[in-house]
Amino acid sequence: MIYKITTDKPLQMVKNELAEHAKECGFGVLGSYEFQKILHSKGLQLDKDITVYELCNPKAAKEALEIMPEISVYLPCRLSLYEDNGKTVISTIDIRDIMDSMDVDEDFKAHMNSVFQYLEKLMKSW
Repeated sequence: MIYKITTDKPLQMVKNELAEHAKECGFGVLGSYEFQKILHSKGLQLDKDITVYELCNPKAAKEALEIMPEISVYLPCRLSLYEDNGKTVISTIDIRDIMDSMDVDEDFKAHMNSVFQYLEKLMKSW
């Protein structure tokens, strides 16, 4: 259910370049959550720098939502960035697994899989 890749590129570089790479793949960055800072503000310590970015391809989202409003629980697309064992990890929900577990028609499944291909291209762009 989780799809992840690693890169040797530094975490901060990936963060700095995310919006540009996302745009090249048809996505915009809607926002982000820096969990280390969020939890620190609540008096909790998190040693790992984990940031989740919300991404949207408006046309693809509109098409998906018109066909299946309940898919909204998986939108916007999210990417998680953090370091593990000296590598930058980029992870997301694997929509292909979700589509395989749902009773949806093949056209909708193909649409969602094509969106995932763009997300995967983004993730592999470093």
